Amino acid sequence: MRNVLNFSSKPTLSVSALLGAALITLSANAGEVALKSADGTVNLVGEFIDFKDDNYIIRTALGDLRISASRVRCEGADCPKFETETADVRIAGSDTVGLGLMPLLMSGYASYLDAEASISNTAQEGVMLANFVGDGGFGDELGSFLVTSTSSGDAFKTLMGGTASIGMASRRIRPAEARELRDAGAGNMVSIDQEHIVAVDSLVMVVHPNNPVDTISIEQLQQIYSGQMTNWSELGGPDLPIKAISRQSNSGTLSVFKNRVFTEDGPQYVDNHTVAETNNDVAAIVNDDPSAIGFVGYAFQRGAKPLNLVNECGLESQPDPFASKTEEYALQRRLYLYNRGDQLDEQAQKFLEFALSENADGVVTKSGFINLGIKRQSQSMDSGRAKNLIKAQADNYEAGVIREMLAQMLEHDRLSTTFRFRTGSSKLDERGLLDMQRLISYLEGKPEGTEITLVGFTDDVGAFDANRDLSKVRAQQVAADLAAFANGKIDHVKINVDGFGEVAPAGCNTSEIGRGVNRRVEVWVSKDVQG
Repeated sequence: MRNVLNFSSKPTLSVSALLGAALITLSANAGEVALKSADGTVNLVGEFIDFKDDNYIIRTALGDLRISASRVRCEGADCPKFETETADVRIAGSDTVGLGLMPLLMSGYASYLDAEASISNTAQEGVMLANFVGDGGFGDELGSFLVTSTSSGDAFKTLMGGTASIGMASRRIRPAEARELRDAGAGNMVSIDQEHIVAVDSLVMVVHPNNPVDTISIEQLQQIYSGQMTNWSELGGPDLPIKAISRQSNSGTLSVFKNRVFTEDGPQYVDNHTVAETNNDVAAIVNDDPSAIGFVGYAFQRGAKPLNLVNECGLESQPDPFASKTEEYALQRRLYLYNRGDQLDEQAQKFLEFALSENADGVVTKSGFINLGIKRQSQSMDSGRAKNLIKAQADNYEAGVIREMLAQMLEHDRLSTTFRFRTGSSKLDERGLLDMQRLISYLEGKPEGTEITLVGFTDDVGAFDANRDLSKVRAQQVAADLAAFANGKIDHVKINVDGFGEVAPAGCNTSEIGRGVNRRVEVWVSKDVQG
């Protein structure tokens, strides 16, 4: 028998659980299996003995070990086969989506079908089974869904292997992953038929409830997670070493965090932090340790103290549903569902249609995430945006454009619908097409004489006048697309266009991500229109 114990030197929850595993004595004979943590820091090989009380029992050179199934996955022909593998539809991937959104989304889908949903956890941590019975539980069985919550990377691995119909991700699919699936016959993974934005979310920096620090900057996060800042006293807090909590390397949450916080020419993320396997684990560590800081999805704060965020331009913000809907909060992200183009059955297709519809908005919100429904917000002069415009450094010519914008803001509310474009393209991005459909539905119900203005903005690259002209062109393009998509459904709505170029940036023009946020077309509605 071969025995391998392989541990990384970095501290993780999996390692802690493993070191505390109970030594037991069993007499049985079985085949060889490997127990591995999601981030690769634990690798145990031994004889499989039993699976009992949510624990794997294997025989190693150290004796017989009992390992929690929540900390490792089992690989090998002799791994236990669970009866839930007979589910009609399999969904796998991000724990943010799987643990945070899927339970209520399944319940909402049952209500939509007028069915009864029996939702239960299986013997494996993070694996949920939902059975649907029609006529409120008195009819025929409609099918079953198995949801396995691990990481975003696993979404694409299971789609590649054909072991899942739908993949869950808290980040967008990477080009290499999309190419691999395309070459395997799965189709175009970024097409509107295979890539679906189901909600948006804000990553929240959280600390112990008793930590006196209230605000943290992007620069300070860079210093903490690069190892350059190591004591809370450097942030105005107590004299305590900072314990930075991170996620496993294949986590979509970590991918978004690194992408939004770190730049090529600044401090770099170092891979020596305490690693938690799930959002819930991060919150548990932070709530238990006054020296800890971590990042979680908005729905997973669980009593930890959230910190306000100061971006590279010095603008302070907090996770806010409107800012998340408009994608103007610095640590905002999209939550995705993916499917192969060649292996989607009718049950999976109907579930996706529900998850993307307005019928799912309520359960998305109830789950703690931000749905894609349209929200209306006043543009008063005491808003953060108006205050930033008023105090902006500008010459007389640019100040005139700012005054013009402020005057228009007094007459219009803003809708959360905000159109952005694919990088280097005049085409709307993947969310823009979905938002176009929702905007048409929203405007259909408005009375005759409703008036909206599509308002374009740009980054600050180029001349001021040229950017203003470009912003108006983009707004005109969205107006044309809106009319084409609507096909006469909103002819009763008057659509105006305007543009203010590079004034009122929503992000920092010092990075490509920030410039991408600033290249946008907003939707303003006349204050005379009710609702």
